[in-house]
Amino acid sequence: MQGQHTKSTSPSGVYVLRGILAAALALTALIVTLFPNSSANSGNPIDQVLREAVGEKKVPGVVAMVAVEDHVTYQGASGKRDTIKNIPMSIDSIFRIASMTKPITSVAVMQLVENGRVKLDEPGATYLPDLSQVQVLEEFDAGTGNAKLRPPKSPPTVRQLLTHTSGYVYEFFDPKMQAYAASGAVPSIRQGDGGFLKAPILFDPGTRWEYGISTDVLGRLVEKVSGQTLEEYFRRHIFQPLGMTDTFFDVPPDKQTRVVALDMRQEDGSFVEPPPQPFQPVRFYSGGGGLYSTASDYLKFERMVLGGGKLDNKRILQSDTVNEMTRNQIGDLTLPEMRSFVPQFAKDPIHVPGSLDKFALGFAINTKPVEGGRSGGSLAWAGIYNTFFWIDPPRKTCAVILMQILPFGDDGANSVVEHFERAVYASPASAVAAGGRSH
Repeated sequence: MQGQHTKSTSPSGVYVLRGILAAALALTALIVTLFPNSSANSGNPIDQVLREAVGEKKVPGVVAMVAVEDHVTYQGASGKRDTIKNIPMSIDSIFRIASMTKPITSVAVMQLVENGRVKLDEPGATYLPDLSQVQVLEEFDAGTGNAKLRPPKSPPTVRQLLTHTSGYVYEFFDPKMQAYAASGAVPSIRQGDGGFLKAPILFDPGTRWEYGISTDVLGRLVEKVSGQTLEEYFRRHIFQPLGMTDTFFDVPPDKQTRVVALDMRQEDGSFVEPPPQPFQPVRFYSGGGGLYSTASDYLKFERMVLGGGKLDNKRILQSDTVNEMTRNQIGDLTLPEMRSFVPQFAKDPIHVPGSLDKFALGFAINTKPVEGGRSGGSLAWAGIYNTFFWIDPPRKTCAVILMQILPFGDDGANSVVEHFERAVYASPASAVAAGGRSH
């Protein structure tokens, strides 16, 4: 500053300063080499969110990535992949993404629609004859086991299965279906063998929105129409073209050490990590929730959607198909507040960040912008182990944030997602994509 006097530095002092600077640079290079995911002393607001998430014990570990237009603009990891073994989280950690499988299954269905092998407004029974027997469960008396069932006024269509307006529900989110499954009238989804697909529906298709097993039904439809297992279909038509090399139903043995341990929130706010269970071959390829993946792989899938069906030079959907997939498909219906009847699995009432109120073909939509966050018309969904993503076409931005804790809707996890979202749009890259507008 003008008016200040500076003291000259002697030659020996210059050499000392140079030595200190060289040592500092060498130390910085060593830290980057040894800890490539470290965000120590970073001023990036997303890094700060991830650090604070772990430091404040909101989550044991977290990985997040962001892309704007055609470029990955952020990747970061914080905390532990395994707290018992003291293994640090890394960018390439593999997560159970659960219901984030649903958009991938929906893309598979829409590929078959493009090929003329499936029609959106045909009854699902056209492709899965067993669906012709589906009935509506009107009443169930848990005491006597008596159930009142009737045929639906119209059969569920492929479009209704894609939009969760088919009448199928989840037993842990619906008390009537929970009681029905508990009675043994239909196998529980927890058996993991697909027997739960024999469940009745709870309302006439098209009359309301309720989250459920529709996408598992669609997974079976993909297998039936394509003649391939869902694992094989995904690999050939989605994962290989997009370079999703770390996404699986069955994690290969040589990659199982990268799978993140699952932690459970306790009543006192602490976490406990249950003993790890050995990996078993999958008995049922769940289109509704069976995949493992990494942040990098899932961001490729998001970028494909953001790119109108194309990633780099690989196209897996036509742009018109993506336009159909990403618009409101449920008319005046809205997404109601979801309730949980298994609180250790999902906190009641269930809150998903992002102000989601409509549904497209495999994605939820927020019709109004989120303050400090995503634009109106963005697409999103989540997985039960607190994994989240959104795709913001107006601002050419997509993001994924992965944690691995129960219950879903945990206050700490939701706080991390909401702070992450605000940090994404506070970063320079997102501001450029938004044309410099503040939201």
